[in-house]
Amino acid sequence: MSGEKKSSAYDDSKITTISSLEHIRLRTGMYIGRLGDGSNLNDGIYVLLKEVIDNAVDEFIMGYGHKIEIEIKDKLVKVRDYGRGIPLSKVIDAVSVINTGAKFNDEVFQFSVGLNGVGTKAVNALSSHFRVISYRDGRYFDAVFERGALKSQKQGNASGQSNGTFVEFLPDEGIFGDYAFNVEFIEQRLWNYAYLNSGLTLVFGGQKYKSSKGLYDLLYDEVGDGALYEICHYGGKQIEFAFTHTVNFGETYFSFVNGQFTSDGGTHQSAFREGILKAVNEFFQKNYSGLDVREGITGAISIKLKDPVFESQTKNKLGNTEIRGWIIAETRSGVVDFLHKNPAVAKKIEEKIASNERLRTELNSVRKEAREAAKKVALKIPNLKDCKFHLGDDGEKGSHSTIFITEGQSATGSMVSCRDVYTQALFSLRGKPQNVFSRRRADLYKNEELYNIMIALGIENDMEGLRYARIVIATDADYDGFHIRNLLLTFFLNYFEELVVAGRIYILETPLFRVRNKKETRYCYSLAERDAAAADLAGAEITRFKGLGEISPSEFGQFIGEDMRLISVNVKSLKSIQGTLEFYMGKNTPERRNFIMENLI
Repeated sequence: MSGEKKSSAYDDSKITTISSLEHIRLRTGMYIGRLGDGSNLNDGIYVLLKEVIDNAVDEFIMGYGHKIEIEIKDKLVKVRDYGRGIPLSKVIDAVSVINTGAKFNDEVFQFSVGLNGVGTKAVNALSSHFRVISYRDGRYFDAVFERGALKSQKQGNASGQSNGTFVEFLPDEGIFGDYAFNVEFIEQRLWNYAYLNSGLTLVFGGQKYKSSKGLYDLLYDEVGDGALYEICHYGGKQIEFAFTHTVNFGETYFSFVNGQFTSDGGTHQSAFREGILKAVNEFFQKNYSGLDVREGITGAISIKLKDPVFESQTKNKLGNTEIRGWIIAETRSGVVDFLHKNPAVAKKIEEKIASNERLRTELNSVRKEAREAAKKVALKIPNLKDCKFHLGDDGEKGSHSTIFITEGQSATGSMVSCRDVYTQALFSLRGKPQNVFSRRRADLYKNEELYNIMIALGIENDMEGLRYARIVIATDADYDGFHIRNLLLTFFLNYFEELVVAGRIYILETPLFRVRNKKETRYCYSLAERDAAAADLAGAEITRFKGLGEISPSEFGQFIGEDMRLISVNVKSLKSIQGTLEFYMGKNTPERRNFIMENLI
């Protein structure tokens, strides 16, 4: 037909078959999520490390081996466990053939949360060098791979070697680019392994990571002396939990399934919260509100499931609904028993609930006034350009929703025409927000700008209304921008620390310089990158972006697209928050000035 578009030839030559390991390299995101460069806790290199350590931990869970040794030097990772060791005749298959492994057999591994028969295979495929040695009953088998392809194998006597498995791998720079391991991220993960596996010792960088009291230790290390009473701790066959109250605002939880940190919670976390409420009301013979019982609570829960069902590929939210009943019942029973045995703790909890009731009454009055004032100003949230999908919406897009909190209208103007209107919202600050350090929660509702931020996020009443999966602070790379960033971080850390713990707060990285000549344009994020680009590009023009508003919409699109660079905001422990805020945002001006002068580069 005239004018008809000619189609590409489609015949048997277009049908290709690739190996499963080639598929992992071709579609990496399907197996390990994001790639990244190591600057984010969820970047791919940490997923590879986790998969190898998970196998070693599974051995411990099944009763074999009480020590795991980890070493990272020049990007080469080494992990040695002292479990049973992979059966020697199956070593190559176990690390290179998809859907091969013992985790499909409940008699060997009962509780596992790895990549379901893909774990070490993904590590192998995505490493430029991968080596595995299994030691078993005086014999060994040693295999070396490059990008999933077997290069050598040998076996023989291993006298003097304890049973177990040794794995070393070098993440492929052809896949991950120029990456670096962040030691703090690794330490955080290793402590979680220790807390969740009492009696297991992990060794890394000359330090031992070991816990004798499990989640009790996790909670104590998080809140320290900030606990209002002795931590309630319970351990059962498939559930362990701990909680206490602090003077902090909101609720903060650390939840795990088969060792996997579920940052978005899920059925187990919500059942845990309900179990605490039922226990408190049963013990005191009252009908307390959940808000009053849980305000200021910090808790941790870990459960073991044979068949966990997660609501996303990153496994950060549990979806099993059938477990709700028994978790509520066992939590209620454990907490009631604890309160009967600890009357002093029960008294402290009763006092905390009474205090929360008084504060809520005051807040309700302030909220009402704030709502009435907001109605007089506008029918919709000022300075918010919303998106179409929100967290909690049906479909996948809601889980990818992002709100950018920007510095003024000029930055918003650059972003508004290039954003994804389905998943990206913008909130424009009108100036510098108030420093809220050491202020009461009621003060937030009396400040129009901060109240509008809460409304935009949907958290003016509680966290259940949160409308976005990611909250991104986008400010200029100058002194004013850094100050505004710190004021916003103070706002979130002081009153909504649970958003930080859940990994929802980020800082947007945008380039500081544009270096270009007639043939090429490069965007640089540091002085070193600028100088390198200037040396490479003859006769280059260098532009310094002093503010987000100076980046044109056509350029900005690539910086908030699929490959946008985000710095995840996290804290080492909850107990460090107040001290850090006191130093940077409190009234200790001489000490802060001296620190800045001594560390000025």
